[in-house]
Amino acid sequence: MSIEPYSNETQTQWDAGKFQVMVMSPNLAAPIGFCEGTSMDEAEILETAQMEGVEVVIEKKTLKTQREIWTIQTVCDI
Repeated sequence: MSIEPYSNETQTQWDAGKFQVMVMSPNLAAPIGFCEGTSMDEAEILETAQMEGVEVVIEKKTLKTQREIWTIQTVCDI
């Protein structure tokens, strides 16, 4: 599975527990998208950033529900 972009539909699926990870940016109020949190999902984020010429770090926070929030920060923002 790949990263599904944020939409009302994917937000509803997140609310229902159908995704394991919410992908966020510290600069946006809404999520970037949602995914299952596999190593392939993480690689997709890093590959996309590399193609855009940006170095990023993924900060992972585990929620009480054992789902996660991944916040993608550019290295220059840290």
